[in-house]
Amino acid sequence: MIRILGLDPSLSSTGWGIIEAENNRVRYVADGFIPTDTKAPIAERLATINKTLHDVIEFYKPDEAAIEQVFLNSNAVSTIKLGMARGVVIMTPAMFQIPVTEYEPNKVKKAVVGVGKAEKKQVETMVKILLPGCSPKNNDAADALAIALCHFQFRNAYGTKK
Repeated sequence: MIRILGLDPSLSSTGWGIIEAENNRVRYVADGFIPTDTKAPIAERLATINKTLHDVIEFYKPDEAAIEQVFLNSNAVSTIKLGMARGVVIMTPAMFQIPVTEYEPNKVKKAVVGVGKAEKKQVETMVKILLPGCSPKNNDAADALAIALCHFQFRNAYGTKK
């Protein structure tokens, strides 16, 4: 059995989702999101993401992690802030020696919905179908679960299979 942590980084609300996989079966474990105070300094917001994600990892003990690759935003400041959040989200599992694999957004959508240009609602609906008993806390948590499902589907190709 393998436990996979999916991560959808954002400075305002980082989503996380945990699934377990054994052979060709997957099971929902947990999901959530890490909100930060938009009025707080960036350093404090990044520390909140790190601390909460650290706690999630210690509690659920995932074996592998997956994160969505960054997309370029037309707003340079937003792109830089997202990059900072991504850095924390990539670094935190790495501090636990958990391998982190990145996936393009279209690949995640195609893996879960079958269409690379799927809408957020379609992704959430398919996550609920693929993971019975799952009711994601918000869109960020649903996206994180989708990223975990994508990793489960493609992990053999990236050499992370144990």
